[in-house]
Amino acid sequence: MPRLASQVAITDNGSMMIEPTNQLSRFNAESLSNEALQMRQSEPLLAGLIDPLLKALPDSGKFYAALVTERLNSSQLDRDHLHSAALSCFSNPLQSAAANADLSAIVQRDSACQSALHALLFSKGFCALQGYRVAHKLWQDGQLNAALLIQHTISCQLGVDIHPAAVIGCGVMLDHATGVVIGETARVEDNVSIMQGVTLGGTGKESGDRHPKVGRDVLLGPGAKILGNINIGTGAMVAAAAVVLKDVQPHSVVAGVPAKWVGRSDSDNPAELMEHYFQVAQEERNKTISDSAAN
Repeated sequence: MPRLASQVAITDNGSMMIEPTNQLSRFNAESLSNEALQMRQSEPLLAGLIDPLLKALPDSGKFYAALVTERLNSSQLDRDHLHSAALSCFSNPLQSAAANADLSAIVQRDSACQSALHALLFSKGFCALQGYRVAHKLWQDGQLNAALLIQHTISCQLGVDIHPAAVIGCGVMLDHATGVVIGETARVEDNVSIMQGVTLGGTGKESGDRHPKVGRDVLLGPGAKILGNINIGTGAMVAAAAVVLKDVQPHSVVAGVPAKWVGRSDSDNPAELMEHYFQVAQEERNKTISDSAAN
């Protein structure tokens, strides 16, 4: 399976500069247009969503801007100003490339995804992530209240709550996405898969840098809670419903409440493999048996 390659650098103001290299792009304007026209003809109910997107083709930046505008359309947001903010974001080739990488991640990893168009139209995780990218740019530009309004709208309409100050790389998939929460000082590097119900949160009322830092190629299982300014190492896997309060070493598997080490990942890249089953290491089995005998 092709990897999504990119170089990521954290700038002084905490933003993430994405410089894709050999970027695998799933944005094929001609293919999307043909599929969208066929879908519109066979299922007219979708015309209201598809028509504005068709008008934006073949430019990927304009397409993503139109998508965010349509999906976040709300009486609370001025449509023209939202579209302008989205265009300003995705006219940057790096931001458009990041969206392409996010799209590729869904097509590659989500077994329910039928095509790139299917992901664009129906993946609320993808839409929420692109809405975050617009809000993040507004936050960087000093338009804090506008950024927070977009965050609020994404949360209300899509059930995903990402603070606009959070730093998120490219090739990220929010699978199902319902209930995902990513806090203000969280950082998520490239090629990460985040399942529904995941929280990257703080541990209380502390201020400052207080949220998790997630490395490349990490898989965060359904309902996992990662709390505090801790590091999830490259290629690690956090099992479903785990509550993580301490650093996780690269390529480790952690599970339980509170989470503890149970073995090593069978893959260097759990995010792409998307395999949630794991085997408990023999040494951990022995420890569990010993602890049970002692009690």
